[in-house]
Amino acid sequence: MSIGLRPYLPSDAETLAAIFVASIEQVACEDYDVEQIAAWTSKADDEAAFGARLAAQLTLVATFDGEAVGFASLRGADFLDMLYVHPEALGQGVATTLVDALEKLATARGAAQIKVDASDTAEPFFAARGYRPQQRNTNEVAGVWLANTTMLKLLAANDAGLSGSGGRV
Repeated sequence: MSIGLRPYLPSDAETLAAIFVASIEQVACEDYDVEQIAAWTSKADDEAAFGARLAAQLTLVATFDGEAVGFASLRGADFLDMLYVHPEALGQGVATTLVDALEKLATARGAAQIKVDASDTAEPFFAARGYRPQQRNTNEVAGVWLANTTMLKLLAANDAGLSGSGGRV
């Protein structure tokens, strides 16, 4: 099945909120407890605020046959803020396609590196892509502490800048 990519539309908010919740409840449940899962998924309780967050960033939606199966967002030029794939679409290249696209967009925006605050669940995926741990974080969400790891990847230099670095920064 071919993965399509398109920009986020305001009408996507409900579907992407459902993907966000399903991904956390069904995939991250091995790394976070019930209380942490409930706090984390509460970020999608206010669908308008969730949609506004996605609209404020460069958000890409991955599709199979026109149906959304995942999404990822780039905040600013160099911060991968959100990456979520519906559990039924895992292992089919959706996350890889989304992150490949955001890394290319970050490079086009002149970023020399890209960062992500990876959940314990996502950390192995990012490590396999060349992201390296920088620091461990604890964040309070809805009165509950959640841990993640800030990871960094150097990006290939682009033609518009970062010359003289031998292709790496």
